[in-house]
Amino acid sequence: LVRVTEAAALAAARMVGRGDKEGADQAAVDAMRFVLDSVSMDGVVVIGEGEKDKAPMLYNGERIGDRSLPEVDVAVDPLEGTRLTALGMPSAIAVIALAERGAMFSPGPIVYMEKIAGGPEIADLLDLDRPLGETLGLIAERKQVDIRDVMVVMLDRERHHEAMREVREAGARVRLILDGDVSAAMLAVSDNTPVDLLWGIGGTPEGVISAAAIKSIGGQLLGRLWPRDDEERQAALDGGYDLERVLDCDALVAGEDVFFSATGVTDGDVLQGVRYQGARGATTESLVMRSRSGTVRRISARHDRTKLRGLTGVRYG
Repeated sequence: LVRVTEAAALAAARMVGRGDKEGADQAAVDAMRFVLDSVSMDGVVVIGEGEKDKAPMLYNGERIGDRSLPEVDVAVDPLEGTRLTALGMPSAIAVIALAERGAMFSPGPIVYMEKIAGGPEIADLLDLDRPLGETLGLIAERKQVDIRDVMVVMLDRERHHEAMREVREAGARVRLILDGDVSAAMLAVSDNTPVDLLWGIGGTPEGVISAAAIKSIGGQLLGRLWPRDDEERQAALDGGYDLERVLDCDALVAGEDVFFSATGVTDGDVLQGVRYQGARGATTESLVMRSRSGTVRRISARHDRTKLRGLTGVRYG
């Protein structure tokens, strides 16, 4: 799996700062799809990022892998942060998650969800219905810090302006991000980071992928489907979705044999991005996890791009 996300990251990284987010996404998709065909699995894409962004995608229902066992659900985001990549901004990553067949929550017509996520120390304090200011007070008390030291990461969106006000009135701080729900969730649940909590309305695909990572790292993510309009709400109700249900990590990704891999495209708090070494070389940094063992591996790799192109035919830059 790390070869899959490395390939996507290496392909996308050549588009960093070039202002072409569709081109960056296409490069990541093509590289990821190519390497996925060599993975020993019979995979079905349950979560594909392309549908929300109308981007080139590994589409929902697509069969991937070499068709051997095991049978798995797959969630992909070949390039989380297409805009970040195009603008040369931090925290773009390539990511994939796997679980046994039937384990992943399929959001149907709903592409956004309310989310709150935090590490193991505060997992039991998370609540989508309690006022955010109260939750921040409980977090400060649990961590034995001044509430002025508590940091909430959220997407910089107009829909979050009221929540930003609540956080600041409570005395806590806000860290705004342009894009990147998955890396932000990983930041919120990891040790020794400046962020204590993820909150906001973001992509449902990213929620499922984040849950796969959190099942290995520890902590919790709670999500609730958030229809954008009456038409989307009715489509969800017609599909049998409970729009009031709060989904935790086990509801988003069931089972205990869950795999996750992410590779940095641009430098960020969680992962270092692709860095070039001379005319042929490049380095990557990846995180690979498995929930069954709780093992989290950080992998630094050096690549010979000329040899990779000779072996695969995929443009690695």
